[in-house]
Amino acid sequence: MAWDVTVPDTYAESHIGDTATEAGAAANKAAANKIAKYDELASMHIFYPVAIETGGTWNHLAVEFDQEIGRWATLITGKPRESTFVFQQLSIALQSGNAVAFLNNFDSD
Repeated sequence: MAWDVTVPDTYAESHIGDTATEAGAAANKAAANKIAKYDELASMHIFYPVAIETGGTWNHLAVEFDQEIGRWATLITGKPRESTFVFQQLSIALQSGNAVAFLNNFDSD
């Protein structure tokens, strides 16, 4: 299994027209770009393009990836909530990254 994670900015000028009308538009576009980029890899491996917008929207393949990892972790640990834990950890990582990006937008004068 292989994956590539990208976090497109929901509010970037290049995405705002699409994200204002469709939730997850930037994530879906980023995932489609990753699928095209790694087309040859997908013939040899199970490939998941994980795209999560800065606004928090996940593309459907990222959700499938989370569920797949959760299923495998559940088989190993016997805990049925592993998918939820993976989702929470990734969401916290996204929020931490957003906080750093937000704080870096202020002048230090």
